[in-house]
Amino acid sequence: MKHTADTEEHTEVIEENKENEELREVEEKNHIKTGEKHLSCSQTKQKNLMIRGVKKSFTCTQCGKGFSFKHHLVLHMRVHTGEKPFTCDQCGKSFTQSANLKLHMNIHTGEKPYKCSHCDKRFSRSGDLKTHESIHTGEKPHTCDQCRKSFSRKGHLTEHIRVHTGEKPFTCDQCGKSFTHSAYLNEHMNIHTREKLHACDQCSKTFLRASDLNKHLRVHTKEKPHSCHLCGKCFPLLQHLKGHQKIHTGVREYMCFACEKTFISASSLKRHQRIHSGEKPYKCSDCDKRFSDSSSLKRHERIHTGEKPYHCTKCEKRFNQSSSLHRHTKIYHNK
Repeated sequence: MKHTADTEEHTEVIEENKENEELREVEEKNHIKTGEKHLSCSQTKQKNLMIRGVKKSFTCTQCGKGFSFKHHLVLHMRVHTGEKPFTCDQCGKSFTQSANLKLHMNIHTGEKPYKCSHCDKRFSRSGDLKTHESIHTGEKPHTCDQCRKSFSRKGHLTEHIRVHTGEKPFTCDQCGKSFTHSAYLNEHMNIHTREKLHACDQCSKTFLRASDLNKHLRVHTKEKPHSCHLCGKCFPLLQHLKGHQKIHTGVREYMCFACEKTFISASSLKRHQRIHSGEKPYKCSDCDKRFSDSSSLKRHERIHTGEKPYHCTKCEKRFNQSSSLHRHTKIYHNK
């Protein structure tokens, strides 16, 4: 499955960065143990600047990432090739680097060399300790440059950025629907694989969960329990109310990076971006004409089906578009 491969590769890159950071710390400890003089803070910074200044002559042909040393490129290529030559003899899990295997072995040996200075909790990996300690310190070093929201983990910031960009990198290979998080995709896959046990007695539509059925029933009962305290407008679902309230607050957190126009919702941004990309994913099955949004396709298809869902309550004349009904009412009945 494509989404699984993409997710695994993305996870490998994150793990590679995290583990490399831990390996640097292990190396520093080894230098101290062997009697090497520990560098001062300023010396360490100077050394890091020198390393960064080295020309990155070796480039990955798969993703374009650059490296200063060929050895680092060779190690990195295993992210793309899937090669994991170092295998744990306890559980069979494999790794791209021998040092990563050594870190992993702490799980089996029970060794937890990294101790929290606040609560004495211990961890087998320094990265896990750092993540844990942010609970005590409240430190959130990763800040979104769009809305200034801060996060304790870089991964959480990366996921949050998708709120602004509208990016949905995880795609269902069954129906093409995309998601911002892999967890949302996994939840969605239940629609295709699991039996739907909860059926609506009004229209026979089926659902995975009873809670989803209860939400759906509001379509039939017209129940709208969520009301806007500013204008009184009511909605059947809480997320619909939250989206509506942005009209009053003026919050437009979704920005198009092509023209800097801002939008209230991610779906509005996605529709807008098709102006720049020229993408028209919705195709008419009768004449092959394409459209950038589903509502335009539905309006168009009524030309072929002859469907006229909008009717005038004064004279019973019917129309295929709501705008045509409004125009008719204004001309003939609002005199």
